[in-house]
Amino acid sequence: MSKPWKVGVIVIVVGLALLFAASLRFSWHSQLYGHWHNKWYGNQAPEKNIWLPDYRSVIQAKPLPGVTNLSGIAYDFDRGRMLGITNGAPMEILALSRDGDVLEHYPLIGFQDAEGIAYIGGGRVVIADEVKQQLDIITLPDTPGPIHVEDARFLAIGVNLSNNNKGFEGVTYDVANDRVLAVKERAPRQLYSVTGMLASLGGSLQIRIDDLTSWVDRSVFSRDLSELFYDPRTGHLLMLSEESNNVTELDEKGNFVSILSLRSMAGDLKKNVPQAEGMTMDADGELYIVSEPNLFYRFTKAKGTLGVGAEKL
Repeated sequence: MSKPWKVGVIVIVVGLALLFAASLRFSWHSQLYGHWHNKWYGNQAPEKNIWLPDYRSVIQAKPLPGVTNLSGIAYDFDRGRMLGITNGAPMEILALSRDGDVLEHYPLIGFQDAEGIAYIGGGRVVIADEVKQQLDIITLPDTPGPIHVEDARFLAIGVNLSNNNKGFEGVTYDVANDRVLAVKERAPRQLYSVTGMLASLGGSLQIRIDDLTSWVDRSVFSRDLSELFYDPRTGHLLMLSEESNNVTELDEKGNFVSILSLRSMAGDLKKNVPQAEGMTMDADGELYIVSEPNLFYRFTKAKGTLGVGAEKL
């Protein structure tokens, strides 16, 4: 083969390799970079970061009897309990203990595709409806019982609607700033901030919607987004991916901080988390993940590690 032919072949091979790498932007090698970044640089701000590499599982794949299609989880900070949500039959909100025991049932009547749940205080929750790309606000009854969709207040964000059931997949709440954050799963992945929803329920309408998708594009090395959680202690965001099986921490400006793999080969899990759909944290910094159809996980920060909340363990 002549020299010009060799150069041409090399150029083609390199070009194809670059195209292949670009097509796998959110695949294993980009996630590997996140893990390498954590190992190489370490926790640069232990007093400010959640720092996911320090978390270890204490409850693994605990099944919730009689529960199907568990799609989200939130922390009820008023009553110190967890709230799960299902999008199968029956569709319902579940009150759970921190150990994953089912305490109460709240059937959801007339709702279409409840995927995510966030507790916003005063017995109220926000539900993310994937098909409608809508945020429903409802109040839990004083005693367990049915909740009808007609009683919900809602905000629909019909941007980049999908015919393939790829709308809002997760939701969380920033109490200090009365800010709801919602993620669109993929095609494309998106992150929205809605400020003023709770205040507008009882007063003048003052709602601001911001597109924070640039945070995701820049800092989240995952194929999809199945849930998110805003941590009031640090102001950081956790982003859960079902397809890439990981959790990513972003700082208050959307920059990458840390990553946690949910695969058995990368940590202390006996098996991969099969379909991670929901995630939250409690007031002590414990991390909770639920996986379809009905699996419950809890992670705690390893004793002796530094960082926000470590002194409580």
